[in-house]
Amino acid sequence: MDFSKDSTIFGTEKEPGKLEGILSAIHQSAFGQDVYPTLEEKAANLLYFIIKDHAFNDGCKRIGAALFLYFLNRNGALYKNGKQIINESTLAAITLLVAESDPKEKDVMVQIIMNFLRWGQ
Repeated sequence: MDFSKDSTIFGTEKEPGKLEGILSAIHQSAFGQDVYPTLEEKAANLLYFIIKDHAFNDGCKRIGAALFLYFLNRNGALYKNGKQIINESTLAAITLLVAESDPKEKDVMVQIIMNFLRWGQ
């Protein structure tokens, strides 16, 4: 990923609190149960929401992919037996697939992401 230092809009939130809202959404609960109970569901929805909710003026796909990897790594789920569970090509393909998907297909996109995470384990 290339994060250019020349851009004045890359990584700037479209509106204050949008990213915080997305991060809160993946940890929300209803009736005492997590809405997204597994780590895979949280990670998949994180990637989806950052890409599709357009939290930033520029760089949503790159930031989404980076935060997705960061989230997995921070939770001890990015590597299995010393090998990254999702490679760069797969991550790029998933990111573009989500970006081009119809919002009506959200559940399908999230399931695809979760499948790739499970296959890597």
